[in-house]
Amino acid sequence: MTTQTPDVFQVVADPSRRQMLMLLSKESMTINALAENFDMSRPAVSKHIKIMYNAGFISITDIGRERHCTLKQDGFNQLQDFIDYFDKFWETKLKKLAAVMNKRSSTNRK
Repeated sequence: MTTQTPDVFQVVADPSRRQMLMLLSKESMTINALAENFDMSRPAVSKHIKIMYNAGFISITDIGRERHCTLKQDGFNQLQDFIDYFDKFWETKLKKLAAVMNKRSSTNRK
């Protein structure tokens, strides 16, 4: 049985996971320290952690008996690639519109 990597948008769609990512942007945290910020069970937090880990948003390092979560760039890169694609799309559309408007403006001046 293969496990499917979560879609990066599924990761950021959940408000709790977004909040976890924001907390981890300030510092790496143990899973227990992260769980203290949420009104949910430790297993529920662990499930969110697993989803973010599988999608490449965080890494987990075992230090003694503690598991430390740290942000990882992979998942964010996938989001950025998607956004960049549409930035280029809209930039092209807007340049074409500007060209049409400039052409009409210069035609109307004559």
